[in-house]
Amino acid sequence: MSINSLHIGIFGRRNTGKSSLINMLTGQDISIVSNFPGTTTDPVKKSVEISDIGPAILIDTAGIDDLGEIGNKKIRKSQEVIMKVDCAILLIAGNQFGDYEMQLIEQCIKNDVPYLLAHNKNDIDKIAAITVSAIHQHSNAEIIDFSTINPEDKERLISALKRIVPPTAFQKSSLIGDLVQPKDVVLLITPIDSEAPEGRMILPQNQTIRDALDNRCITVVVRENEIADFLALGVRPALAITDSSAFGIVAEVLPEDIPLTSFSILFARMKGNFSAFLEGTPHISRLKDGDRILLLESCTHQTSCDDIGRVKIPNLLQQFTGKELNFTVVSGLSELPPKTGDFSLVIQCGGCMVTRKQLTSRLRPFIDRGIPVTNYGMVLAYIHGIFRRASKMLERKPVNLSLFPDD
Repeated sequence: MSINSLHIGIFGRRNTGKSSLINMLTGQDISIVSNFPGTTTDPVKKSVEISDIGPAILIDTAGIDDLGEIGNKKIRKSQEVIMKVDCAILLIAGNQFGDYEMQLIEQCIKNDVPYLLAHNKNDIDKIAAITVSAIHQHSNAEIIDFSTINPEDKERLISALKRIVPPTAFQKSSLIGDLVQPKDVVLLITPIDSEAPEGRMILPQNQTIRDALDNRCITVVVRENEIADFLALGVRPALAITDSSAFGIVAEVLPEDIPLTSFSILFARMKGNFSAFLEGTPHISRLKDGDRILLLESCTHQTSCDDIGRVKIPNLLQQFTGKELNFTVVSGLSELPPKTGDFSLVIQCGGCMVTRKQLTSRLRPFIDRGIPVTNYGMVLAYIHGIFRRASKMLERKPVNLSLFPDD
């Protein structure tokens, strides 16, 4: 199942039937069902094909009313899931609607997550008019009264779910589709260094090759020391894409009139708030001694002495700015540092392993605070003095070019 599949979160109190709902929608016994409260601990994911909706990832979460120290940790994990899903089902039962549900509604609204309210176990206790009235005081969302033991209710629930799926959830995005024409030559420059996995290419390179082929381009892949050999053939590429770590070498060899960008910058445009990246990157030149920099890696991987996020970028930033900077690295989708306002700059990786929703939600707390955000590839382009060249073909609104160091 693709990471770009629709992500649906299921939230509610303990014993409202969240796990049973997962099993109902998948037609399998995926989640453990028990009358004992608090059975679900960490969020549980299940890939499924939902009729009339398509590929989706269902996420079962712990009860939002769990108790004790462990319960509080479960609740925090459940709340984190809201930031990562495309839409949500808020499950209630027994006509219980109160502070817990209102907090979930607030979190969904805050994170722009469309949701519906589903009252489960109506075979035991149907939803009451007073409950509907209480919900309507806080939400205009659709309300479904159903039971997971009634097969006919599955289709009603899916129909309601379909109505809240964001229009953008299944829109196929192209990395380079608006930059090239069929039969254009696309030159991919892929260094093979200590970070390159043995015997294969990294995901952004693979996805870019596929995207170029889908756009009916002629795709040529070379290493950074083979660019001159390719150019000697007399073929002019319509677009050159390199690994960001090779920007310095590639920019020297590749003629200025050939459009150049990087895998990381292309992913930043497709998945992130690209205008915020464009505006945030030049703040590198404003960094001061003691400033704190947050590096966000969206995946977890074995690090090496050449690690781009933990080694190369920190070293290059300190050399470029001449400042003593402090770096914090958060990998995967781990919890963000509690004091988000303490950072002077946030640098996000390309995000090839997460959805657009997950990436934008992760950066929202910083953007809302006015903290500059940028991307690995854009940082390296800026440091090497080619930020304008690497981003100008991708810009969707004007930025202050006077801040660029390559004028």
